[in-house]
Amino acid sequence: MLVDQAIIYVKAGKGGDGMVSFRREAFEPKGGPDGGDGGDGGSVILLAKAGVDTLLDMAGRHHWNAEKGQDGRTKSRFGKAGADLVIEVPPGTLIYDDETGELLCDLDADDKRMLAAAGGKGGYGNERFKSATQQTPRHATPGEPGEQRTLRLELKLIADIGLVGKPNAGKSTLLSAISRARPKTADYPFTTLEPQLGIAELPGYRRLVVADIPGLIEGAADGAGLGHAFLRHIERTRILVHLIEVEPADGSDPIENFHAINAELKRYSPVLADKQMLVAVNKVDLLGTDRADHEAAIELLHDGIGRKMYPISAATGEGTRELFEDCWLMLHPEEDSFAKAQTQP
Repeated sequence: MLVDQAIIYVKAGKGGDGMVSFRREAFEPKGGPDGGDGGDGGSVILLAKAGVDTLLDMAGRHHWNAEKGQDGRTKSRFGKAGADLVIEVPPGTLIYDDETGELLCDLDADDKRMLAAAGGKGGYGNERFKSATQQTPRHATPGEPGEQRTLRLELKLIADIGLVGKPNAGKSTLLSAISRARPKTADYPFTTLEPQLGIAELPGYRRLVVADIPGLIEGAADGAGLGHAFLRHIERTRILVHLIEVEPADGSDPIENFHAINAELKRYSPVLADKQMLVAVNKVDLLGTDRADHEAAIELLHDGIGRKMYPISAATGEGTRELFEDCWLMLHPEEDSFAKAQTQP
């Protein structure tokens, strides 16, 4: 289950108190102050870690406390510092201050970290205060409290390609065909209830991370359907592949469907509207074997949408290689330039 939001309370450890102590050893009844300093409290650190895919642990545990520092000890010994608490989260996690709404950090890369709450400093023992004029100080300082705050965590999946389209357009089937991901597929809408990630492997050890977002319907930006809850996940994708059905099962117009979904993306975020997009016409295997019928249907869609069409069949794999090769070149234009330079005389 993908849990992509959580609110947690983090509290760093308190610093240990300084010690008031005097040496009382044989033959040294007035040996002077020897109270040590308290140890620093542990801090709370958020760490983006590859392999962590959900905020489930954070959603199920709301209080995260780091270890406090130990108090100072006799014989000028310092207290032990409290251990830091490291909370691992998925790369792509946004950290907000829940009270102010301020974005504190974007953990958008593996091993990127954020100091969520700093541990308190340990207090000074009385040995720190001895001087020529104060040879027997009888006071120490307490440890400082650790920082504490309430954080709101939101996950935005990081992927190269985001698959968008109406429910039952075949996004899940396409993802399962090109990767080892196994999202639920069926012949009814909204079979995908949460975003899915898959890795498409191309010849030459090339890989593309693909995100399948639950189907969108008109009004998604206002909360209709399921897709609106997950639109944030395609804000991080570098390009979009918009799947339309060549002959929608519900009898709707694929051209109108295309423009309606694009309008929802624009309403939700200008960032989505400005992303590069490829249009894949899915389920062309349902047109039969007559190439003329194929070409006529694709030409009609091209005229209504005004973009290059990629005729594919997620069920049979037809056309998917060309689609994702072009996706690769859009993401790595330098390779296309190199190939062209190699062919020039």
